[in-house]
Amino acid sequence: MSSVPTPVTTPAAPGVTPVELHSARSVLGGKASRVQRVGRSLPFGDPRHLEAHQWLVDEAWLLDAQSYEAWLELLTEDIHYLMPVRVTTALGAGFDTSPGMAHFDEDKYSLSRRVARFLTEHAWTEDPPSRLRHHLTNVRTFATEDADHLIVDSATLLFRNRGDVREGSFVSAGREDLLRRTSDGWKLARRTIMVDDSVMRMQNLAIFL
Repeated sequence: MSSVPTPVTTPAAPGVTPVELHSARSVLGGKASRVQRVGRSLPFGDPRHLEAHQWLVDEAWLLDAQSYEAWLELLTEDIHYLMPVRVTTALGAGFDTSPGMAHFDEDKYSLSRRVARFLTEHAWTEDPPSRLRHHLTNVRTFATEDADHLIVDSATLLFRNRGDVREGSFVSAGREDLLRRTSDGWKLARRTIMVDDSVMRMQNLAIFL
């Protein structure tokens, strides 16, 4: 019987990164890579930064087009896709997420099941489909201990509109991604999404960020 990781119940220590705070304590994140950033962000002209930035832009295009099967091909088999629940805490508390709770806490299998459901007649939340636009900015890239991995920070703003009456909605978030170089190009090995709302106001979360 596998043991369940202990939830985060104490303030994070200085310098604790998302993989230490979240993926390492999640059942579905148990196989996620623990590779972390090293040093300062790479110059914007660095070829590694340019490749990572282009990867994110191409990914955003796939998500806007709702080409989810093609998007799945950009993910590694050991991916951990996590969006913790944000909470409002006092200055100096050392944490701002709810222990053991997440809007998304997924691996490759669960992500593929979500995509498969979108392709069926039972995906009522997306039939008719939403109109989506992922805006991407503030991209910073970091080297890691492994030359075949890069850490990429970015800010994303998702606009979503569905139907003809309801007003559009937004989700703003920061992301920490781990990209891995493979024989098929760069792939996403880990994503931690830190949404900027403590209460999600979107009608549902049938989305990918």
